Amino acid sequence: MKPAPYGWIILDKPLGLGSTQAVSAVKRNLREAGFGKGIKVGHGGTLDPLATGVLPIALGEATKLAGRMLDATKQYQFTVQFGRETDTLDLEGQVVCTSDYQPGFGALEKVIDDHFTGPIEQVPPAYSALMIDGQRAYDRARAGEQVELPTRSVTVYDWRYVAEGFAGEWGASEQYATLEVTVSKGTYIRSLARDIALALGTRGHVTMLRRLRAGPFGLDRAISLDKLNEVGKGAPLENVILPLEAGLDDIPALNLGPEQARAVRQGRILAGLPHDDGLYWARAGMVPVALVELAGSSLRVIRGFNLPDVAE
Repeated sequence: MKPAPYGWIILDKPLGLGSTQAVSAVKRNLREAGFGKGIKVGHGGTLDPLATGVLPIALGEATKLAGRMLDATKQYQFTVQFGRETDTLDLEGQVVCTSDYQPGFGALEKVIDDHFTGPIEQVPPAYSALMIDGQRAYDRARAGEQVELPTRSVTVYDWRYVAEGFAGEWGASEQYATLEVTVSKGTYIRSLARDIALALGTRGHVTMLRRLRAGPFGLDRAISLDKLNEVGKGAPLENVILPLEAGLDDIPALNLGPEQARAVRQGRILAGLPHDDGLYWARAGMVPVALVELAGSSLRVIRGFNLPDVAE
């Protein structure tokens, strides 16, 4: 059996595939490629089945960074269609509110600049994976319960207008707008689209959602599901996997000597390091040893990596 791999597979998730199904597809292809069944695999941020784009999938020791990926800044492109709101706030749901008012093409930019740039408050969708008393919100909503979720604080760092026009199954009477946004963790684009429509005096729902970036990973590093499936048919895993440290591109590396690496592996605090305070990924040679924090020239381990060829 081949040694267990570690690192990242960045999937360009196709329409209709859930995040859990994407993880299962990675596991299946690894098994078919001869890597066995015991490999840890996890994703770095849920994407709805009706959304496409960047889904970071962590393998082996990289799963220790999956939580950090959940906290990462993300970039999306989405289309909001005005005139109808659905219970799921996207194409999957049933229409619950309508409005004949179409906001026109001049008001959108002002509303976003005035009300949806910087820190904002939003209520997550009832159809979301958030937990309520041990149950997913979407399970409660599908069971017919009235789901009420608390308001949360999120940040829209910047946005870009992409396109506007008219479309819809009701003829050329429904206005749409396609936007690109960079947002903080915890931001729901479906809620953002709903709230933009409400601020414009109408209703709206998302008809297209694509994640362009999650933390350090963009579409330029993503592979298709077909490319992933080639691994199960014998293509080299090296064709699709990125190293563990690719998930740490946004923080500096800290080089350790053999004795220092041994101390860090054992969880001991290192003192007297001549570096600025902050977060680093420590390495011995080019092999990641740990995610560490430096404060007052003393180093402590946040996450250790159990990787081969690290000084023992």
